[in-house]
Amino acid sequence: MDLHLEAPFTMDSWDAVPDPAHAEPDAPPTGRVVLVKTYNGDDLSGTATGHALTTRGERGASYVAQERITGTLAGRRGSFVLEHGASMGEGVETVQWARVVAGSGTAGLGGLTGTGTVAHELLTLDVVLPD
Repeated sequence: MDLHLEAPFTMDSWDAVPDPAHAEPDAPPTGRVVLVKTYNGDDLSGTATGHALTTRGERGASYVAQERITGTLAGRRGSFVLEHGASMGEGVETVQWARVVAGSGTAGLGGLTGTGTVAHELLTLDVVLPD
């Protein structure tokens, strides 16, 4: 089954821990985040917990994250790991991406694959669910 989904989410928790200060004063700060989300779309509903790594400077920012989403996707219950990131900066094109980690689907979501984006509290994902 092929499915295009748009799943809004709320960020329930974003607990950031900055990395130790850099020796170079102009270096952009980096940090680690523990996150908790709730997805509430028509095709995907559930919760997620995960981690992100962040960098934010005066002229650019980037993050990479992994989160385990547990809930119901297209009527099937289970979990999967979503890996996603974004990079943006002055004078460069913004890049956003997301993908289901291969082999991470459990229960009714076993064999799930998919790619898309995460942006502005919306997960957009094209997925394939085995029959």
